[in-house]
Amino acid sequence: QVQLVESGGGSVQSGGSLRLSCVASGYSYSRKWLGWFRQAPGKEREGVASMYSGGGTTYYADSVKGRFTISLDNAKNTVYLQMNSLKPEDTAMYYCAAVAYGPRRPLEAGSYNYWGQGTQVTVSS
Repeated sequence: QVQLVESGGGSVQSGGSLRLSCVASGYSYSRKWLGWFRQAPGKEREGVASMYSGGGTTYYADSVKGRFTISLDNAKNTVYLQMNSLKPEDTAMYYCAAVAYGPRRPLEAGSYNYWGQGTQVTVSS
């Protein structure tokens, strides 16, 4: 059974940092597309960052470029999202996702078929 489990969310003040983790069980991140998405109340789920585990370009939403970094530890089968200079508008539930084949668009939620349960990030001003 495939499980993706996120952790690392919490409450921070504006300007602070958090690192989210997503560990997979029953599933290898090798040669997969991996993504981080977020959803705020009343809003659609949006892509934040994505990467191909076999190497290559990373993709970021314009709203997080220069502040967030996606990375992978193959040995731990864990994908991370380092979030710096957090803003109140970053408040959302954050989800990790994975798919084996190339997504139509790297930051499109509908392209991913495995999802974690989410971890809440709250940024106060």
